[in-house]
Amino acid sequence: MQTVTVDASKKYDVIIGKDILSSLGDRLVDKFEGCKITVVTDSRVDSLYSETVLDSLSEAGFQTEKFVFPEGEQSKNKDILFELLEYLAEKRMTRNDLLLALGGGVVGDLTGFAASCYLRGVRFIQVPTTLLACVDSSVGGKTGINLQAGKNLAGAFWQPEAVFCDLNTLDTLSDETFADGMAEVIKYGVIADKELFDTVKNGNIRNNAELLENTVARCVSIKRDIVNADERENGIRRVLNFGHTVGHAVEKCSDYSVSHGSAVAIGMVVASRASYKNGYSETDCTDEIISALKENSLPVSCDFSAEKLSAAALSDKKMSMGNVAFILPECIGKCKIKKIGSLELISFISDGLEK
Repeated sequence: MQTVTVDASKKYDVIIGKDILSSLGDRLVDKFEGCKITVVTDSRVDSLYSETVLDSLSEAGFQTEKFVFPEGEQSKNKDILFELLEYLAEKRMTRNDLLLALGGGVVGDLTGFAASCYLRGVRFIQVPTTLLACVDSSVGGKTGINLQAGKNLAGAFWQPEAVFCDLNTLDTLSDETFADGMAEVIKYGVIADKELFDTVKNGNIRNNAELLENTVARCVSIKRDIVNADERENGIRRVLNFGHTVGHAVEKCSDYSVSHGSAVAIGMVVASRASYKNGYSETDCTDEIISALKENSLPVSCDFSAEKLSAAALSDKKMSMGNVAFILPECIGKCKIKKIGSLELISFISDGLEK
């Protein structure tokens, strides 16, 4: 069991280990005794873990409610958000009560956004059940939903009260879903930690419990340090978007049939290759990144044109004053932020797509 403490606008612990869900009520009772807790989850996670969590909460004396929505990125929208808000009002949830996000990134983002705006802000807890959510989306306070124009265009910075990563939940992930999380792990290695990159580049962590726990803890620690320094993404926090500019465009162009992790993997390759071709990086990291992604069963290319990806990227929230922010690797373990003008964008992405 490991604990990483985030100290942003709110101080909270990220607990990483095994057998956490069955003891969740006992872990919460000292701080939240007397609260009503609404568990928010999706249809897949509900069938796997809701009973364990609700039993644990009930045994600790909590009154509980449960809101379930259909699994998948397509549910991260305004309709589901407002269904949840209406449900909370119907159940008379108060500012003293608590939301609990049980699931992957979609569940966490949606629940956190609902928590930020219901009654102008209520408390919530993240209980991630995917590798991607454990290492990335559950930590740092970014919440949101997708709009028709693009991904995560409505949202808020709203920090959780705590994050509980029960690594047992990763045992039920499909190979594809586990690989999605590895895209974010590889991202952390490229932007901040060559040793981490070298540790995971051969795709060997899933069946090594100690290595898996250490990897999750290391990724969370990197994100903690960045969030502590720049909670609202005015500067250094932007480096966490490595691969995401084109990645979000791939997701949108595919109507979200390409998963987030796979899209980010493609985006990392495009950014790295284009950076070297345009002289923004002295070292070409592309082959190393491609090898690591392939070893972790992730895609490294897509069939969308530079024109189509560019049009989608221009709707991304990283667009500002006619420029799109790209995170570019200088070498494995170090990156920089580079603004690419909208008129250069098609050419830049095209360079990244062409081998």
